[in-house]
Amino acid sequence: MSTKAKLGKSHASSALAKDIFILKQLVSKDFKLKYRRSVLGVVWSVLNPLLMMVVMSIVFSYMFGGSVENFPLYLIVGNVTFSLMSDSTNAALWSIIDAAPLLKKVKVDRFVFPVQKVLFALVNFAFSLIAVAFVMLWFRVVPTWHLVMLPVVLVLLMLFCIGIGLAIGSLAVFFRDIIHLWGVIILAWTYLTPIFWDLQLLIDKAAPVWIITLVKVNPMYNYITFMRDIFLWQQVPSATVFGLCCFWAVLALVIGLLIFRKTEHKFILYV
Repeated sequence: MSTKAKLGKSHASSALAKDIFILKQLVSKDFKLKYRRSVLGVVWSVLNPLLMMVVMSIVFSYMFGGSVENFPLYLIVGNVTFSLMSDSTNAALWSIIDAAPLLKKVKVDRFVFPVQKVLFALVNFAFSLIAVAFVMLWFRVVPTWHLVMLPVVLVLLMLFCIGIGLAIGSLAVFFRDIIHLWGVIILAWTYLTPIFWDLQLLIDKAAPVWIITLVKVNPMYNYITFMRDIFLWQQVPSATVFGLCCFWAVLALVIGLLIFRKTEHKFILYV
């Protein structure tokens, strides 16, 4: 290996180590800020999904829960998975704009800011899994070996969220309307995704084929189905679900990176 190649490799390793260090510091800072002056602290990350599950179970169990076994567990798994996506992308949406003071003073890889928001949402999701464990214990749902697939679905979902975060975080710098539009998209996405209802309801009511197809190709339907398969139904996700999870992760990441790399050199002029 030539001296030039060795220097290039050393520089790349140094840059990667720097980015990882910055990511750790930013995630730690956000974690401390979120729970600062909070009496219960991280306990809220466990209580929030539990309280939401109780409220939604009371409201929706009579309408949608009759055909779903262990409806509260069905509900909380869907809710925490969708919240991971919505929380991470909503935070990534503001990541570049909020980092303006730092971008103007320090030379740093800009992609760390959207990625950091997604990683921080993942940390909160980890605490939410404690709530899921409580519900499993309450309904006597015994964990099985299928939970070893949890890291797989989380990696795919994180790549999906990072891709979206890079795209909308970049576009929000130039078009602030994206901030308002994304709230509408998330709301519509919530109702399009079977979080508190079951897809079988649409099939039983003979809903148009295009609506059923739209739900099935919905990225969050597939990630939530993957999660419910390993937590609730205790089975290996179908090849279709797994394939669509991979497809959406790769597609979102590629599009996000293309948009980000195309626009990042102009961030400093607009933030």
